[in-house]
Amino acid sequence: MFTSNPYAELAAFIAPSVMQTYIVVMMILVAVGTIYDVLHKKSAKYFLNNMRKAKDNVTREVGGGEMVSLAIQTVVVDVLTSGEFCNVRRRIAHLLTMYGFVAYVAATAIMIFYYSTLDTPAPAILPQLWTIGALMICLGGYWFWFFIRVDVAAEGNSRFRIVRADLFVLSLIASATFGLLWAYLQSTGNSWAMVLFGLHVIATTVLFGAVPWSKFAHMFFKPAAAFEKRLSAANGSRNNLPAPADKPETFGNAGQQSHHY
Repeated sequence: MFTSNPYAELAAFIAPSVMQTYIVVMMILVAVGTIYDVLHKKSAKYFLNNMRKAKDNVTREVGGGEMVSLAIQTVVVDVLTSGEFCNVRRRIAHLLTMYGFVAYVAATAIMIFYYSTLDTPAPAILPQLWTIGALMICLGGYWFWFFIRVDVAAEGNSRFRIVRADLFVLSLIASATFGLLWAYLQSTGNSWAMVLFGLHVIATTVLFGAVPWSKFAHMFFKPAAAFEKRLSAANGSRNNLPAPADKPETFGNAGQQSHHY
């Protein structure tokens, strides 16, 4: 399992072209869902209106070099290391899930498009990345779900209480969990493998197809919002706003993020 491409073995039952078409459809669903989310919730309009208002409060011009520096800081601090999380456990869980998701999706796409049959064996690193990525998703996701969520840890709600905001994290965890179980059962020749594969496909379809109703689209908005926050602080337009209570993270502030990564 750890060194074999599960999709190459699956090719005996499902044509590689079908698997490739499925990935393309999922990409289209993400794009369409994100556009719908922007238009329906008017996120882009709200964001642009805030930027226009901020220009009226600018006290200094930000040069090109400083702009590049702010962009680099945004990528390194806010994107790559999730610096917006003050709580260390939340940050670690988020990073595990984020990097696990990247490895999981990238390895899946490469194995299906370039190594989808047993005649073209995939380099051992790809199934290893796929497995490690899925395990990272499960570790970060289950840790968050059962032990870190504020509504569970601080408010005493049931760990099994589910709201619509949980759709993204639950479908992601389910996709990784069922994927790992399917790959393991398939490698052992267990007849239940295809059942787990079916559940894996359902969870993955929900993950990428339910973008308008989940938090999936937020991953595209957060970097832009983080950059705008740094820019407004640099050009002085943020000076008219109350300072954010970043530290310490209070239960009240954390409660607003109880269902977010």
